[in-house]
Amino acid sequence: MAVLTARANEDRPLYGIILMLFAFFAFSLIDVNAKWLAFIGLPAMQLAFMRYAGHFVISTLLIFRGGVELSRFGTERLGLVLTRGVLLMLSTVFNFIAVQYLPLTLTSTILFSAPIMICALSWPLLGERVGIWRWTAIMIGFCGILIAIRPFDESFHWAVILSLGGAFCFALYSILTRKLSGIVASDTMQFYSGAVGTFVLFPIAFGVWENPDTSLQWTQMIMLGVFGWIGHEFLTRAHGFATASTLTPYGYTFIIYMTIWSMLVFDHLPDVWTIIGALVIVCAGLIIWFRELRLSRQAASKGM
Repeated sequence: MAVLTARANEDRPLYGIILMLFAFFAFSLIDVNAKWLAFIGLPAMQLAFMRYAGHFVISTLLIFRGGVELSRFGTERLGLVLTRGVLLMLSTVFNFIAVQYLPLTLTSTILFSAPIMICALSWPLLGERVGIWRWTAIMIGFCGILIAIRPFDESFHWAVILSLGGAFCFALYSILTRKLSGIVASDTMQFYSGAVGTFVLFPIAFGVWENPDTSLQWTQMIMLGVFGWIGHEFLTRAHGFATASTLTPYGYTFIIYMTIWSMLVFDHLPDVWTIIGALVIVCAGLIIWFRELRLSRQAASKGM
């Protein structure tokens, strides 16, 4: 069979870090363009469809470059791959609706509660033991979320719930990605991620479709899919060059990117509560990362 197989991991951490930085830069471009296009009146579901349609076209062309056999789209883990695509699609839909109403700095802060959710879910879903250090970090991280979103403040917006839902879906998506990494090829996972979002969202997008007014707006809308494919391709490739424990801290550059875009494009500075919440969440995430790094090194030393 011509089923694609995953590439073996390599030990070239600098390449992995560089790809990680570019991946999250591409992800930041998705959100800033989505917020701008929603601001001028384009429906969120239309934008979500375009984000996956472009992704789907690129992924299909890349798989076809090696031949047109249907077996090239096969995988023994089809159910998990499709579930992964649904979770990524839901994360995008929730996020695109949320960014219409919330500052980019807040949505990016909430998104980066995902590593904390991953750690909390790793025990029931993966059977991984979570010790006192990581449970403490989880509690600290959720305190950071509460600080950022201020659920009992008069400024609380219902879209925060959607943003949290997006982070939760992304956490589940990341857990499945970790299970499938090294088993299912990058091109195959990219194809199904694009296909699920495209075919599920098409009828909804068709019903609410509005044409952009300018060629620039058309370009921005089309590039949502391009940036999505680039970001996930770079992210997947990065994990082929370096371990997750090496790459994890560099994902927090996304918050920096989003803060810069928020200031440059929307003239919005994060408020003090968002900044404090973001710092608490980042600290909690780094505690989890440091603990996992230490445990992996201990396990490696015992195996020598």
